[in-house]
Parts: sequence; C-alpha cells; structure tokens
Amino acid sequence: MKKLFWIVLSIFIFSACAKQAQIKIDRYALVSRNNPINTELDSLSSLTVGNGDFAYTVDITGLQSFPEKYRNGVPLGTQSQWGWHSFPNPNNYSFNETLKEYNFRGKKEVYSVQTRENGRSKDAANWYRNNPHRMHLGYTGIELMNKSGKKASPEQLTDIRQELHLWEGIITSQFTLDSIPVNIKTVCHPKKDEITATIQSELISQNKLNINFKFPYPTGLHSDDASDWDAAQKHSSHIIEQDEKSCLIKRVLDETAYFVQVKWKGKAQVKQIEPHYFILKPDTTQSNFSFSFSYADQLPAGNNPMADSPFNESTEYWSSFWKKGGAIDFSQCKDQRAKELERRVILSQYLMAIQCAGQLPPQETGLTYNSWYGKFHLEMHWWHAVHFALWNRIDLLERSLSWYNKAFPIAEEIAQRQNFEGVRWMKMTDPSAKEAPSSVGSFLIWQQPHIIYFAELVYRDHPSKEVIWKYEKLVNATAEFMSSFATYDAEQDRYILKGLIPAQETLRASETINPPFELAYWYWGLSTAQKWRERAGLPRNKEWDKILDKLSPLTAKDGLYLAAEDAVDTYKDIRFTSDHPAVLGALGILPESQLVKPALMNNTLDWIWDNWNWNKTWGWDYPMTAMCAARLYQPQMAVDALLMDKRTNTYLPNGHNYQDKRLRVYLPGNGGLLTAVAMMCAGWDGNTKETPGFPHDENWNVIWEDLNPMP
Repeated sequence: MKKLFWIVLSIFIFSACAKQAQIKIDRYALVSRNNPINTELDSLSSLTVGNGDFAYTVDITGLQSFPEKYRNGVPLGTQSQWGWHSFPNPNNYSFNETLKEYNFRGKKEVYSVQTRENGRSKDAANWYRNNPHRMHLGYTGIELMNKSGKKASPEQLTDIRQELHLWEGIITSQFTLDSIPVNIKTVCHPKKDEITATIQSELISQNKLNINFKFPYPTGLHSDDASDWDAAQKHSSHIIEQDEKSCLIKRVLDETAYFVQVKWKGKAQVKQIEPHYFILKPDTTQSNFSFSFSYADQLPAGNNPMADSPFNESTEYWSSFWKKGGAIDFSQCKDQRAKELERRVILSQYLMAIQCAGQLPPQETGLTYNSWYGKFHLEMHWWHAVHFALWNRIDLLERSLSWYNKAFPIAEEIAQRQNFEGVRWMKMTDPSAKEAPSSVGSFLIWQQPHIIYFAELVYRDHPSKEVIWKYEKLVNATAEFMSSFATYDAEQDRYILKGLIPAQETLRASETINPPFELAYWYWGLSTAQKWRERAGLPRNKEWDKILDKLSPLTAKDGLYLAAEDAVDTYKDIRFTSDHPAVLGALGILPESQLVKPALMNNTLDWIWDNWNWNKTWGWDYPMTAMCAARLYQPQMAVDALLMDKRTNTYLPNGHNYQDKRLRVYLPGNGGLLTAVAMMCAGWDGNTKETPGFPHDENWNVIWEDLNPMP
C-alpha cells in the first residue's frame, strides 16, 4: 500500500508539474510575434526607441530623414523630460493677472483661468498656458544622393522592410536606392539620452550617403511637432568642441541652452552648412559606419569615446523587461479578435515603458510630439501609471512619484489661495509644478486622490515602514484638502461636492453637484487615508470619519445613475451623454463601496452601452467601461468594450491609440488598456472568480502570469 501511495503521489505531482509547464508562457515568442513591421512609408506607422525619460521617433530609414512626410501623422520627435523652453515675456505678464475670484461655497476661491474678454488678462493667461513648452531637441537623418546626383526622395526607396525588435529594443531598417541596399540599426541607450546607429551600404563609399543634424525653434502651438523652421534668427547652434572622433554642439534658445554630442567610429568630418544645419560626412574608404548622438542640459564632462556595446546593453535591458513582470498570452483563444487584442497589449507595454516611465508624469502624447504645449495632465497620470503596478513593474510607477514632493509647496500655495487646507494638485502643469490657466482644467478635482491610489499600490507591493514614511505626508495633506473641499449641507445633514468640473467635462462648475465618480473617489480616498494614519501609528481623523459617514450617495432616477445630482435630464440632454461616461468609473476604476449599488450600476452600464454618444468619447473610456463590466461580472461586455469598433479605440500599426487628426497619439488609452486586461485576468480585492473579465469558454482561453489584482 505504501508503495502504491508513493506511485500515485508521484503521478499526481508529475501531472501537476506537466500542467504548469503547459501553461508557462513562452515570453520571447509572445513578444516577438507582435514586432511591428513596415514595408512602405506610412505617416502613422513611425517607430520609436526610448527609455522613459527620452525618446526618438524614426521614419522608414531608421532615422529622421523625411520629417515633412510625417508631420501630420505620428511625427518624428526627439524629446526628453528636461527639454523645456519659454518664450520671452516682453510685456512682463504676471501670474496674478490670470487669477479670478469665484464663490462656490460662501467664501472666496481664486482660480487661474482663461478669459474670452480681450485684454491684458487674456494675454497673460495665454502666455502662462503656453510657457514653458516642451522642445524638439533636433532631427538626425540621412541624406541620400540618387544616380542623377540629386537628393533622393522617399518615393525612390524600394524593397522597404523595417522592424522594431521588441525583445531587444532595436529597430532594423532595410531599403534600396538605385539597386544599392542600405541597412540601418537604431537603438536608444536604456539609461542615457543617447541614440546609436550603424549604417551598412556601398552608398557610403560612393559618397552618396551623409548624416544630417537639423535644429528647429519651438512653435509654441497647442499640438504639433514643435518645429518652427522660419525663426533662424531666434536661436543659435555652434560647434564648441571638435576632434577626429566627435564634436559638441551648443544650442541656445532665448534663456534655454543645451548640448548635442556626436561621436563616431572610423573616419568622418563634420561641417556646418547653415545656421542650424550640420553634415556628418563618413570617409569614402568604408561602407560601414557607426555613430551616436546624445543630448544634455549640462555641459558633458570629458570626451569619452563612443560606447562599444549599446546594442548589447539595450538587448539586456529589454529582454529583462519582458522576462520580469506580468504576461498575457491570447494564442489559445478562438475568437478572431484575440490576436489583435494581444498585439495591442504587447505594443502598449513597450510604448508605456519608453514614453511614460520617466521622472515626471507624462504628457498625453508622451515623448513623441506636443499636445497642450507639451505639458502633462495630472488627472491622466492614473491612466499612464497604474498598470505598472498591476503588471508587477512597480519601479516604473515609482519613478514619477518623487515629482509630487517637489510640487508639494506649489500645491499647498494653491490650496491656501483658494481657502482650502492641505494640498491641491493642479490638472495641467510642467516640471516647475506651476499651474497652467484653464477654463476647464482649473476646476477638475479627480486628480486629487491619485497620489493616495499610487501610494497604496506601492504599499501593497512591498508593505513596510519605509513606504509609509515615504508617502504618508503626501497622503495626509491630499486628504486634508479633500476633507475641506467637501461642503456640509445642513438642511439634509450630509456632505456634498460642488464647485467643480467632473471627469465628464461637458458639465459646468457653477451648477454641478455630486458627480458620481468623484463622490466614489472621495469616499475611497478618505477611507484609504485613514488606513495610512493607522499604519503610521496615528489616530483616525475624526473629521474624515464624519464626512465618510455622511457623504452623499450617488444620485439615481428611474433606476439609472445620473451624471450629477443636478443633471436631472441626464438621459435626454446630449451634453450629459457625450464625452467620458465617467459614472462607470465609480464601480470599475474604483471598488464597490456603500455609496454605489451594483444593481443600479448594472442598469446604468446597459443603458450607456446602448445609448451613449460613443463617437464623442476618448481612448480610456473603453477600458473604463470594460472594468465596470468586469466588476459586474459581464465578461463578454468587458471584452467587447475593449474591442469596440470606434475611431477613438483605433490602435495604429505601431501600437499608438489614435483619437483624431489632432491627437494621433493618445497614451492614456494604451495605459487604460493594460490596466483593464490585467484586472480582467487577475481580478480585484474580494473577487473569487478565476479570470473574471473574460468569458470562460474556448473563445477566450486566456493564459496569464505574474499579474496583481486591483484594489
């Protein structure tokens, strides 16, 4: 009997191990089968290499040779977290000129706003909204001469094949000009603002291939490639150091200065052709040429030779990235849409790592091109960053959280100016943490609890006293503002939220009361802040408990939740059924609470699904809808939401979430997708179902590993 027992036990263990081996994901195969490949020039298919703080976007040559062809597509950007510029202020506008008094709660509240009335206040608001703006650091491309002795156009390139090797973080580009092949490899250093490229072609030995460096002046426009080529007299570009293997270019734009260091192997010469146009000319005794170029806001120390193994360093970094953290394999799913969903998930992981994992909260178009003047929006930080924690990459989330400590004094000043306690986090800002004037953004509040959410994710990943000490001040001061912002309604003995524009931005600050998502977030934020006080050994805040006990529930009518308490015509007025269906975030982004009734939210979800003005939505609305459906255990609807066939839910060949002609890149959509699919696989606190966000049938046999549940 004893022998039989051990035989049976051995078979059981072997079977269990075999089953585990069967479901172990081949990560290299998963990632590599989703490599983007270009075989023609498509302005919406440009590819990018980067490291979170710096990114470089290329055309079909693997460099930035034809930027004019991509200007209205996904532009060929070279952007960093430190690269900012301000235009001169000859009229001496002051920030105080952007301020306007409001009275939403029986007291003076001062906001920085835009005004429609012509005059100095309007001009001052426009100046501070525009400045500072993010810079395009410069274009680097190749210049090709055809057999006629003229510069080759992109139309003359044939046999195009370009591939982004995601596992290595390397772009390979091949094409032919006049029957002569050209092969280029492009890589970004994982820790430096540096690009390295290698070129193999007989065009070099025939004196028909050079490298150019061109530098624009900023445009200061709302959303564009930040490249003004008609302002040569407003900036300067000069070689300040040069030897046989390198040169150093200094750029000066008004009060901004930075440096571009170019290095190469083999023989070459650098020559300045025009004020902001340089040529690196390889010697014709070679057909292989390697060079690098890096950017810095400080004068580089020393003049070290070009690195020997940047491609190896990139491969080591990216293979480690893909091996660690979560993974989801859709290859066993029979639904025809599964392959596309997998592609979106893989490419979104790459894009978020190179565009949104830096030292600052990212702008909505990342480091590709400017939107809202290159500034970042704190309410979008949730969509940019939460997925890192769910995919077990908490270090990439924490990179940007230290900025909140820098912003703390400014956020405290804003709260004091508006007669609130604690710190008020602005919506639209820049590295300085100063507020950008806005007729909408200045009244948004749903970014306020984000830092509490981020801190909680960090604590869940590695609970410790060190984490508590690191974030407790931010959590407490954020909750202090939330407490003082909630207004006591003595007539009904409750607390309400008013004097705000909610996430559904079609509503007005002067009349909006108790928007549902903000109410639910206030409840979650204050409840979580109380936990942090207890973890820190502090007593619970009695005022916060009072607010939690008497915070208004979500307002419903005819079995459906309203867009706000005052929005009694929610389901008749198109103003209330366009933009973000933010009510779904109250039980989707956020867990169930005493304020939200699942049955009513289920009714509301069904109504929104059938009746919402989906053509007036944004990229993160689809994953938000999916998360709400998942929490209500409607997995088929969750999947269908992620794959809804709408313009703003389009994902380009390079993985970018396309919105419209203005926003061809919209990274909150990518981040939202990653958050939703992680939650649909790993679930959330209190969930007991396996892979709750996907139907349990052969159409969605989803294999996943190393993901974390949502709160």
